Amino acid sequence: MFAKKTVEDFNFKSQRALVRVDFNVPIHEGKINDDTRIRESLPTIQKILKDGGSVVLMSHLGRPKGKVVDSMRLKPVAVRLGELIDRSVLALPDCVGADVEREIFSLKPGAVALLENLRFHAEEEKNDASFAKSLAKLGTVYVNDAFGTAHRAHASTAGVADHLKPRLAGYLMKKEIDFLGRLLANPARPFVAVFGGAKVSSKIPILKNLMGKIDKLLIGGGMAYTFAAAKGGQVGKSLCEREFLDEARAILAEAQKRSVHVFLPTDTRTVTDVEMPDTLKIFPVDCIPDDREGVDIGPETIKSFSQALGDAKTIFWNGPLGMFEHPAFSEGTFSFAKAFANSSAVKVVGGGDVVSAVLKSGVADKVDHISTGGGAAMEFLEGIDLPGLAALDNA
Repeated sequence: MFAKKTVEDFNFKSQRALVRVDFNVPIHEGKINDDTRIRESLPTIQKILKDGGSVVLMSHLGRPKGKVVDSMRLKPVAVRLGELIDRSVLALPDCVGADVEREIFSLKPGAVALLENLRFHAEEEKNDASFAKSLAKLGTVYVNDAFGTAHRAHASTAGVADHLKPRLAGYLMKKEIDFLGRLLANPARPFVAVFGGAKVSSKIPILKNLMGKIDKLLIGGGMAYTFAAAKGGQVGKSLCEREFLDEARAILAEAQKRSVHVFLPTDTRTVTDVEMPDTLKIFPVDCIPDDREGVDIGPETIKSFSQALGDAKTIFWNGPLGMFEHPAFSEGTFSFAKAFANSSAVKVVGGGDVVSAVLKSGVADKVDHISTGGGAAMEFLEGIDLPGLAALDNA
């Protein structure tokens, strides 16, 4: 059960809600390439407006490192948000200061304003107390709906909560914690975890935390070559974190001890150079020639991984199973995505690149939950307390 107060517990009539959102969206030449994160914020914004409140939105965009960077301004976001909610959104030139306060204090119920990029001020990431206090002045109630930044103790996610009450979770924050929390607390079984991506090192904590909860573990992507090498295989030029071979062996041993069935690739697509896709050949994953590197799971592995989902009741997928960004190396990830989508299990996807892979494979509408927070989702599943969540009022 979600243990924090949410926007559902509050009437925003005549209130000015200061809402932390995650509008860190891809923008190219002033155009937004993917507005998913903006759309995910709409239920919370619309609830506040329906109650008769006004909305002051704050977000970061990119990594401007405490300086004003024109290409990282939030004006295009304000324009897109306005189109989605069918009302004008006031885009402010800064996020703190007398001019900003004057504009915000004059907002009428039903008005929506978007502050400028928080990270134009170095104080945001430093969780500077006076900066947080300046932000808190802009609202009469605080809402955090930015799950993607909940693992950061920044001024807008943690510091501001010291100066403003009540402190509520938005609908997206609640949805994320509900789905991810179910994986840790009460997953329907069999529970299958699928891990891909480049490195074993970044996945060790989450693998350890999930080990007592899962029934099957599928390992693909670049990290699979570290496991292949840990079992004595030859992986050629493939990505392999040899300093983590002992950790990989320990994970396999722990899985065996807990009767978790581990599926590793048996075959892999390889090339002599990623810029030369015409050199593609399939080899056993533990017999890759010295002049070749693995770029994708092979057809045998696609089949065994897909079959492993057959009886699943819960599936969590993190990390692509190959270099799917390159069309010649995308078959493994996209074929598995179709099998994943066709499963009747509760399907949850989280963590950066795999979200992109699921979207590109065209199966996103068949997934129960696609997490918007890569790092936050991973830390939550590792069992780490999230500062942005801890700062909110308990239910």
